[in-house]
Amino acid sequence: MKTCQGSCHCGAIRYEADIDLSAGTIKCNCSICTKMRFWAFVVPPSRFRLIKGGDAVSEYRFHTKRDGHCFCRHCGIHVWSTGDALRTGPFYAVTVASLDDLPVDALMAAPIRYIDGRNDNWVTPPSEIRHL
Repeated sequence: MKTCQGSCHCGAIRYEADIDLSAGTIKCNCSICTKMRFWAFVVPPSRFRLIKGGDAVSEYRFHTKRDGHCFCRHCGIHVWSTGDALRTGPFYAVTVASLDDLPVDALMAAPIRYIDGRNDNWVTPPSEIRHL
């Protein structure tokens, strides 16, 4: 377990998350995740702490409105998503790109799990992942 610091580009939002690097990361092929090149570590709410900037967080929900995609209303950087998955329960998915202090070697060593969100298939990875 590693406590990592994260932020948006302008610094209005700051958070920390206790990340299990061995649990790996996720990449999803749904329409929004593909467009924003979503890559994240998933943590339960108990391992996520907003340090600064609750008033700067904006949220986008679409389609079923199940998951919240949170970003800074000032600089537009996507910092995390929230949801409640059948497999894991409530979660925060902190974006790899918003982490400030995770060494590249640690990130590259973490396994990646691909999710077929485009087809609401949370068990079987999509057949094509090169674009993710």
